[in-house]
Amino acid sequence: MVDSQSAMLSLDIARLRADYRAGHRRPSAVIEEILSRIAARGDDGVWISRVSDDALRADAAKLDLRLGEDPLVLDREPLFGVPFAIKDNIDIVGLPTTAACPTYSYQPTRSATAVERLCRAGAIAIGKTNLDQFATGLVGVRSPYGVARNPFDPAFIPGGSSSGSAVAVSAGLASFALGTDTAGSGRVPAGFNNIVGLKPTVGLVPTTGVVPACRSLDVVSIFGLTVPDSLAVLAVAGGFDADDIYARAAPLGYAARLCAAPASFRVAVPRPDQRQFFGDADARDMFDAALARLAALGAAFVEIDYAPLAEAAAVLYSAAGVAERTAALDAFVAQHAEALHPVTRRIIEGGRGASAVDVYKARDRLRALGRHAEAIFTDADMLVVPTSGTIYRVDQVLADPVQLNSNLGHYTNFVNQLDLCALAVPGGFRRDGLPAGITLIAPPFREPQLAAVGQAFHRAGGVPLGATGAPQPEITLSDSPASYPSLDVVVLGAHMQGLPLNRDLQALGARYVADCRTAARYRLFRLPGGGVARPGMIRVAEHGTAIAGEIWRLPTAAVGPFLASIPQPLGLGDIELSDGRRLKGFLCEAVATQGGEDITRFGGWRAYLASLP
Repeated sequence: MVDSQSAMLSLDIARLRADYRAGHRRPSAVIEEILSRIAARGDDGVWISRVSDDALRADAAKLDLRLGEDPLVLDREPLFGVPFAIKDNIDIVGLPTTAACPTYSYQPTRSATAVERLCRAGAIAIGKTNLDQFATGLVGVRSPYGVARNPFDPAFIPGGSSSGSAVAVSAGLASFALGTDTAGSGRVPAGFNNIVGLKPTVGLVPTTGVVPACRSLDVVSIFGLTVPDSLAVLAVAGGFDADDIYARAAPLGYAARLCAAPASFRVAVPRPDQRQFFGDADARDMFDAALARLAALGAAFVEIDYAPLAEAAAVLYSAAGVAERTAALDAFVAQHAEALHPVTRRIIEGGRGASAVDVYKARDRLRALGRHAEAIFTDADMLVVPTSGTIYRVDQVLADPVQLNSNLGHYTNFVNQLDLCALAVPGGFRRDGLPAGITLIAPPFREPQLAAVGQAFHRAGGVPLGATGAPQPEITLSDSPASYPSLDVVVLGAHMQGLPLNRDLQALGARYVADCRTAARYRLFRLPGGGVARPGMIRVAEHGTAIAGEIWRLPTAAVGPFLASIPQPLGLGDIELSDGRRLKGFLCEAVATQGGEDITRFGGWRAYLASLP
């Protein structure tokens, strides 16, 4: 671990920026500390190339001047003076891109889109990090540049393929790092290094300027010391890029910001008999403890059949699944097969055995398995799994490189295949002192929702940051959750459970959250007219009462159809609840209550109905 004196300078983004703002640190001092730490670690296998010490010092000095002349630069540039590392399959001008294959090396003329965005936001690139060659592996040992040294125990693997990036963050050599994730490469190393690993939705962060592994599955992943750090980077690096053929614009209402975790949430979990730990009792116990912590935070568990997800994971390394990886490097491998790591070559050339028929069969099978995943998330907000079922020593992986790598992908491979997003979060330390964590998984574009729960989980565990020993920083949470992917709606009448219009709400994918009461500022009327009996609630300046209702969580995509189904004089507006929250809910035009029966004294529609003969 980093020594105690160095650990006092934590590189987490929140503390770093707060110290810049208060004048307690300057970028040049941060760079000097990083260079000192890099020197102290010696030949640790983390870096393939680095920005020169002199260039880093010169760049930091310029930042010092800018900060002194214009402190508001911290407001304009959200990553001002924040050091970061880049996996060496991602381009940055000035350093070669090798993908851990010296023969493949080239000098990019343009930085990757994500890197350009981060640098414009003020981040300082330190260098390019080691990886499993061509991002093929979850172990971190398939590189001619050596094995990035696990800061907790160098006898154990650092995880891959983004090995150097994860170690750089854990060891306090960078505030955050970019990796890539095709089958778990942004999550497994996070788990083995006690840091956060964010695997965003495919297309959310552009892969322009990234050496492809499986182009349709690849994402630029983010390693950070904290969950808020990972979201801060995502907020800068994410966004549509027309040059990326797989880019997708985030839905309206999407915001990469950290909010407080909900008081209750539903979490899918594999059945106990389907939890695979490969004989590792420590890993099993750590996952059991993680589930207990989630339960204490408000999680209600839904046990699921994990077999279809495991089948989807297996497709990735079938001949049909590898074919896309083969296609990405076909021309290079045809001319330079001898330049590849033996295991990498074996895997990539394995895709040549797949026919077009095999590929389409695999695609269709994944579609069918995707339906199983969709069903999981109709009844749960997210899925939780161990980030990995175990960890291996370097010598074990060298002796059995394919099977042990496959074991590490048991809980990761299906995520990319089924178009899901994921967040790996530290869970604590095993009896042998090695870290272990969990991964939260959800449908596309739900990174903020995963982050809210992930941050609460990380915080509740009191786990220090990476291998630095630094405690977690205090974090300010957003008061209002991002509306995407759902909107909580207060219903007060016939849409409540067991009443005539509730089936219409459920048909739109809504799910019951909780009973509620409004603040004592409203009056309730039975509206005149035939058809389904309906109440109307209005806000009043005086003589108001608290009205009982229910909160239902409605998918954002269904809000438009729901609004279209609401007849006059009702509509959706802001309702103040008794606990001080404001949610959207049913309100009525005051003029429409004329001639209606004032039923405020009953305190709610259900109590009124119970009073009828």
